[in-house]
Amino acid sequence: MITTFMNTLMLVDFDKNPNVTNWYVVDDVVMGGRSSSSFRVSSQVYGVFEGKVSLENNGGFSSVRYKMGKTDLISFDKLVIRLKGDGKRYQFRIKARSSDYYSYIFYISTNGEWQTVEILLKDMYPSYRGRKLDIPNFSGESIEELAFLISNKRAESFKLLIDKIELN
Repeated sequence: MITTFMNTLMLVDFDKNPNVTNWYVVDDVVMGGRSSSSFRVSSQVYGVFEGKVSLENNGGFSSVRYKMGKTDLISFDKLVIRLKGDGKRYQFRIKARSSDYYSYIFYISTNGEWQTVEILLKDMYPSYRGRKLDIPNFSGESIEELAFLISNKRAESFKLLIDKIELN
């Protein structure tokens, strides 16, 4: 559900729309790894991304992705995310087109408390399989996919609560 308010476009608000149909998990098992994660909406109406990252079989990541369809960015220059992490570092990722092989990323360090994180779209840099690409930072006119990914080069359990994601 995408809702527009004056110069704000609500992309995700689990309180208003707890449907997780367009959210899906992608773990390192696609490459032979052993990490596992899940995504659900809690009784407090937050998105809950949790699991265990394993380094076995050259693994080391878990992600949750949201395919939202094409969303124009003409009036917007930043994303605002309200979340609560577990003190670990996460990547927030966007794709201009779902079919792109690379994502634009921004690292979020969580502190165990509710945080509001503001990300300028122009600060998101292109990356593929953990490597920064030699192409410009994000300057697209639209996005089709959002994602959160954890890959801290260590075996660990994790839990990230997601409340809202909006464009400003």
